[in-house]
Formats: sequence, structure tokens, C-alpha cells
Amino acid sequence: MTTPQQTIGSGFGARSTAEEVVEGLGLSGRTAVVTGGYSGIGLETTRALAGAGARVVVPARRPESAAAAVEGIDGVEVDALDLADLDSVRAFSDRFLATGRTVDLLIANAGVMACPQWTAGPGWEYQFAVNHLGHFALANRLWPALADGGARVVSVSSAGHHASPIRWDDPWFAGGYDRWKAYGQAKTANVLFAVELDRLGARSGVRAFSLHPGAILTPLQRHMSTEEMVAAGWIDEEGNTVDPVFKTPEQGAATQVWAATSPQLAGMGGVYCEDCDVSVPAGTDATRPGVKDHALDPGQAERLWALSAELTGVDAFA
Repeated sequence: MTTPQQTIGSGFGARSTAEEVVEGLGLSGRTAVVTGGYSGIGLETTRALAGAGARVVVPARRPESAAAAVEGIDGVEVDALDLADLDSVRAFSDRFLATGRTVDLLIANAGVMACPQWTAGPGWEYQFAVNHLGHFALANRLWPALADGGARVVSVSSAGHHASPIRWDDPWFAGGYDRWKAYGQAKTANVLFAVELDRLGARSGVRAFSLHPGAILTPLQRHMSTEEMVAAGWIDEEGNTVDPVFKTPEQGAATQVWAATSPQLAGMGGVYCEDCDVSVPAGTDATRPGVKDHALDPGQAERLWALSAELTGVDAFA
């Protein structure tokens, strides 16, 4: 059976940086929206896109912190957005659409990992709500600007999607919370979202991609203790990175910037990427995590889209 999940020989790799993958690409006149674009790999994404000439909008739950983080980067603006609050998503989207601008690049980068058992909205598990449902609502509300721009939408997933498919019988973990399975479910949702958005949006010139950025020490690990990370072999007791697989934030941002901008992906969509290339299926390359079948299943993607539309009350394709 053939699969689009095959490397294309991009010429980049695990140690490429975001700045390197946009070198020579003129992004002047393009508008990018990067959620969480003020911290960790999001900040490096903002820096690379703006450096290549794009106008970058950074929606942020903490606008004051975001403004301080991006200060001095030309071509960047900050606005308020809390992905856990659908009213906030609506308000941001309305403000943006009122400007009449198109969106050329939407990078759904913000996220939370392995948090305590929190909820958002009417009892939604917090990681699923923030990582998936908030971005789902954002993309659907921004659809007029995405369609006008023939945008690329990049959904930042993780190899964490290996930990869990969508738990259709208990997505909110009413039967007992496991923070890593909850993270895995949310990251699977990120991949399935890109699969279905690409199917629906391709007729309007909108293509969607998902990706694993790699292992990077950033504020994403805020809900993990030092002891946990030492036990996992990520850092030593002084906080120094000891796992050679880990990337710098500049390297961690590279795959999402490549997916958003690379001419090599023209005419493609719905694929999962890692190390600045299209990924292979899980288990076919021992050097890469790869992508699990449960995250690419078109039936699961369509089912998740319908559930997400019901939960958020928004569907640009209804």
C-alpha cells in the first residue's frame, strides 16, 4: 500500500534551524499568525518568519509577557487570545477579520503538556481543550482570511501522539486521569485536525500539515519536576541537558517553519512531518519516531471534526 508519508529529501535535517530553512525565501507581504509565538520554539518561529520579511501576529494568553518577549523583533504585533476560552477565540478572530487582512500562514504552536487534571469550558479535559479545540475554533473562525490567502495551516503535534488515540468512549478521562495519555490524545487530535482540514480546505487552496518538532527543553515542561526529568534522562541534577537527542529551540522551531514555508511542499498536504521532512510511518525507520496509523485515519479525522464542531459551535464548512 502506498502512503504519502515518505521522505522527500528536503536537504534539511534534525539540526537545521528555523533561520536556515527560510534563508532565501522572501516572505515580504505575507501575514503569519503564530499562537504561543512568544515562548520556546514559538518565539524562534516568530523570529525566523519576521526575519524573512513576514508580518507576524502573536496571539497570547499573557499579552504583556508576549510584548516583552518579542520586543525588538521588527514586524511583530501582539494580541490577546486564551485558547481555553472560546469567547476569547471569537473576540480575537473578529478583531483580526475586521482588519481585512488575509492569513498566509497559521501556525498552531501554543500548547500545554502533562498538566494536572484541569478542565476548560463545560468540563473538557484541559489539554484537549487548549491544544486541539481552541485551535480548531480559531482556524474555523479565521477561515475567510485563510481562504483568501490560500494559507498553509501548521498544527504542531508531537511524537507524544503515540501514547493515545482519540478516546471516543471517555475523552474527558472521567474514568481516571492519566496526564500523559491526555497529552497523547490531544497530540493525536492535532494530526487528525490537519488531515481533515487539508481535505476540506484544498479546494480553496488551503493546505494543512502536522509535525513533531523534536525533543526540546522549553517552558512546555513547566508541569514536570526536576526529579522527573532527571529520572527520564533528559537533564542532570544541575538542570543541564544530557540527552543528545534534544534540540535547541532554534532547531526545534525548524520543522514547523519548514512546513509553513517550503516550496518543496507545494501541491502536498495532510502529511505529518519531522526533522524538516515528511515523516515515515511509525516503525519503519528506527532513527525516527514516525507517525502512527491512528493519527492519519481519514475516518477518525472526519469523526473528530464533527465532534469538535459540535463542542465549539463553529464549522466553516457546514
